[in-house]
Amino acid sequence: MAKTALITGGGSGIGRACAKTLGENGYHEIVTGRRMDPLQVTFDMIGADASAITADVTDEAEVDALYTKIEADHGRLDVLFNNAGNNVPAAPVGDVPVSDFIKVMNVNILGAFICARGAFNLMRRQDPQGGRIINNGSISAYVPRPGSAPYTTSKHAITGMTRTISLDGRPYNIACGQIDIGNTASDMTSQMGAGVPQADLSIKPEPVMDVSNVANSVLHMADLPLEANVQFITVKATAMPFIGRG
Repeated sequence: MAKTALITGGGSGIGRACAKTLGENGYHEIVTGRRMDPLQVTFDMIGADASAITADVTDEAEVDALYTKIEADHGRLDVLFNNAGNNVPAAPVGDVPVSDFIKVMNVNILGAFICARGAFNLMRRQDPQGGRIINNGSISAYVPRPGSAPYTTSKHAITGMTRTISLDGRPYNIACGQIDIGNTASDMTSQMGAGVPQADLSIKPEPVMDVSNVANSVLHMADLPLEANVQFITVKATAMPFIGRG
């Protein structure tokens, strides 16, 4: 029987690439997001052994309904890639509207918690018990960019969530790890070739890497037996300013 994997934020970018890679490697992929149109594109890329289900990760009732359907249709969930996230324009902390801060927290922390909570509950009651939760963190959890208070705060929180779920999951054979990503080529990083702010306030171009490198890393984490876990992994463009940033 194919393993089942749920990917949040599955309608674009990293989520879509990971869904495609896991689908090509024997997983039944369940992709979710707020809008069906982009999810349908991902579904069409994967093929027949997939499901596309709309859900707003910040809505507890919608996420509960999502897990109820997964359990009814498949009997279990083996992997959650907790990937959905957002960001707002960069600004010094004093210039960040409270509404922008709340917007990022709602998706990046609250949404991640609701999805992890639902996966945890399904994984501990299914038979055989257990599963794996992979949280999408960021190198910003270690080295923030200028003007990134909302996003950086949210990714620090994800690291704390990852560590706590790892502890809470031990009695139930639930593993939890985190992938921290730097400069994946996407619509969000398209401006990096033209130059982005550095810690010394200069503007410099930065290299990016293909999203397949992230997808292959998530596949490696997902494929491990539950007796083993990648607790934290950093995947980044080789020459980007991470080591030595600032």
